Amino acid sequence: MQKKLLNLILSSAFAGVMRRLVLSKPTGEALKVTARLCSHKGEVLLATETLMPDGKAFHKNYPLAEAEEAVSLLLPSYMQVNLLTSLGDAEYRRSKKGSEMMRGEKELERRLSAYTPSFADALCESLDQSKSYILKGDEPFLKELGISDKNGRIHDKKQAKFRQINRFLEHIRDIEDKLPAEGELLIYDLCCGKSYLSFAVYHYFTVIRKRKLEMLGMDLKADCMAFCAETAKTLGFDGMRFATGDIRTISRDRAPHLVLSLHACDIATDIVLHFAASVRASVILSTPCCQHDLLRKVDIPALRFVTDHPKLSGKLCEALTDALRLARLRTFGYETTAPELTDPDDTPKNTLLRAVLRPVFTEKQKAAAEAEYKAALRFVLGKEVSDYPEQLP
Repeated sequence: MQKKLLNLILSSAFAGVMRRLVLSKPTGEALKVTARLCSHKGEVLLATETLMPDGKAFHKNYPLAEAEEAVSLLLPSYMQVNLLTSLGDAEYRRSKKGSEMMRGEKELERRLSAYTPSFADALCESLDQSKSYILKGDEPFLKELGISDKNGRIHDKKQAKFRQINRFLEHIRDIEDKLPAEGELLIYDLCCGKSYLSFAVYHYFTVIRKRKLEMLGMDLKADCMAFCAETAKTLGFDGMRFATGDIRTISRDRAPHLVLSLHACDIATDIVLHFAASVRASVILSTPCCQHDLLRKVDIPALRFVTDHPKLSGKLCEALTDALRLARLRTFGYETTAPELTDPDDTPKNTLLRAVLRPVFTEKQKAAAEAEYKAALRFVLGKEVSDYPEQLP
């Protein structure tokens, strides 16, 4: 009966009428699998999705010429198979004792035998990329940074980085109305490293938005800053400069319109946030990294069942650290959110801390924010403290 089922599945696939194939009630180590028809570059494929134990999905696509072998290997491991088509549905079941039964197969076979494919493409979802990115890939700074080749093709190993850059520029676009609409913009990228996003932001504002921009990138790594300075010179990014040093030495006489900080390690993120809030930056965008400091200090008796396990405690402290950071920024008069930076598959460091300075921040609002922050510190650290981390500059 499985041979009959296999022929029915293949017939509906080749006719282009398959909507969905569901293989459920797996035996042994098999996992639930679903399949559907898709197209890619003009070729019809059988696209399978396997649901993994951790909740993630594994995808694999088979040309129809290879579908028979793939499906025939799968079928013996499932006690129930549902074939859903535009001409009708069929269901296969196998009991624990091995008895088999099918429903709907005769009517589906009859309709398939009389069917003339004329609208197969209508049931095929395209797998071709249709995402509209802000950047095309042929921008000079992407070539200079080794993300795309001289023809503007994104290198295979840089696809995730390209998506991350574009997603970050979407975040920039989202906060653009919080920045001055006219005049020169002042932007700091602190603990900037190789500055992929610095160059992207500079390009966005100067080339796409036609704004005049002064941008400072700073990091402790002299070799990185030398590379970035040379790259900016090569690209003709005249309003962009890089400096080696401790960000705490930056003059606080000017308030930047935007402060960026991507993956500053541990409390370096806190130092950046404190500096940005102290100088009243209009917008702060920060992606934290490796929040270890709180892991050594967290003291929540009610959550010992979590904190007694290092792996779980680490995940908890990541969330708590970022929540404390946002609470602290609110005491400075910022509205805060924590959206996802980009696709989780592209980077595990995927939380973006976003803070926008309120136009009005009353004493009553300030008192409420400070009370909330101190209560959060008391809960997380198990003692009365006024700030975290302690003794920020």
